[in-house]
Amino acid sequence: MNARALLLTGAVALLAACNQTANTTAENAAANAAAPAVKHPTYCFFTDADTKGWSASRDTQGNVTVKGKARLEDTRYMGMLDQPEVSGTSASVWLTMTPNTGATGAPENWWDVAATIPNSAGVASVNVMCGNKTVAQLSVKPKT
Repeated sequence: MNARALLLTGAVALLAACNQTANTTAENAAANAAAPAVKHPTYCFFTDADTKGWSASRDTQGNVTVKGKARLEDTRYMGMLDQPEVSGTSASVWLTMTPNTGATGAPENWWDVAATIPNSAGVASVNVMCGNKTVAQLSVKPKT
């Protein structure tokens, strides 16, 4: 009988461990679902004089495309528009820098930057952000 009791105790312990793993997995899933959205850059590598030429237009699907120029002295890096975000009738996109993927720098260190904001057919205005500051506020013509 001792062997039988020992086997039964082991089976109960194993089942309890399986249940604990299931609870932990469910708790992790709930924690991940409650995690904050994408964290945007809080530091800006560009001065006001290092950005220019901002415009916003619609592509053939009605999504907003933002274009501009960003200047970086260090040719190891290039400007980039990233992390587009839509909230109602407004949208934001962040100007950042990333390692230069080309063999050379940009003419006079001015990088052409552009991004299309997905699901932005209802957007009427776009903020170009750099860290916590607004670089440009752009109006967008309605989709026709």
